[in-house]
Amino acid sequence: MGIVHSEIVLKNAWDAGNAEKGLVPEKEVRTVAVNALVDTSAGTLVINEEIRQRLGLSIKGLRESTLADGSKETYQVTEPVYVQWENRDTACMAVVIPDADNVLLGAIPLEDMDLIVDPVRQRLAGAHGDKVVSLIM
Repeated sequence: MGIVHSEIVLKNAWDAGNAEKGLVPEKEVRTVAVNALVDTSAGTLVINEEIRQRLGLSIKGLRESTLADGSKETYQVTEPVYVQWENRDTACMAVVIPDADNVLLGAIPLEDMDLIVDPVRQRLAGAHGDKVVSLIM
């Protein structure tokens, strides 16, 4: 399978929640559109420090992470961020790799949005077509 990128929108989840409640205007929701690298071997969402700052995300703690080369590093983890792909969305914490070149869209947000990688077309697709199905086991 080749490399797959996809356009996603990231939003500060607290801002978005406050906008939904009418506490702040929608235009004040800190939002970033990015061309993410879809990485099914990454566990979650990975962003860099610039994107964390643009979204105004607070740091909630540290997490030891294993990188693709097998090395282990400790990185900061943010408060929840909304991830939107087309008509699907989810919220998850993000691991911050300060100088990362790419945003990585990992397995947890992919699963929650019921997305798979279509290896033939090299793009994201709904695992169950246009219908989002949540697996509860």
